[in-house]
Amino acid sequence: MTQSVIRFILLCLGTATLLFRPPLRMSAGAERHDQDRSAITQVLTTQQLNWNQGDVDAFLEGYWHAPELTFAGSNGIARGWDAVRARYKKNYADREAMGQLDFSALEFRFLGADAALVLGHWHLTRAKGEVGGVFSLVWQRFPEGWRIIHDHTSATEPAR
Repeated sequence: MTQSVIRFILLCLGTATLLFRPPLRMSAGAERHDQDRSAITQVLTTQQLNWNQGDVDAFLEGYWHAPELTFAGSNGIARGWDAVRARYKKNYADREAMGQLDFSALEFRFLGADAALVLGHWHLTRAKGEVGGVFSLVWQRFPEGWRIIHDHTSATEPAR
């Protein structure tokens, strides 16, 4: 056989392999990320519900209860769960200040089996003026579930 014939046969075999292979199943990693996305979304949904019921402490259950927790915002960096809690209590002292929270436009990027980055938008509807912005949350999986280990939240000007 000539090299041209051998190349032709190999090309035909390769094409047949691509055309007639069974459909690809979703990999175990992709299935797991779907489950992780659902679990993180559930934490965010619960946080939103707790916020809208005026319960800051229940809202904070989505955060890692540790001194290493960080929150970055327009007033600087808060370090540790107690400092993050104090920041929320100061800035949202009552139901009127809290308003109604809505998260939207969530984007997920998994950084490994036990870590994720979630980007999104937040919006507060309240009598004294609406406010909103963007956030980036770094999540880590713990035995008790997914928790926020770093929150960077910024207010943005409303669209005109």
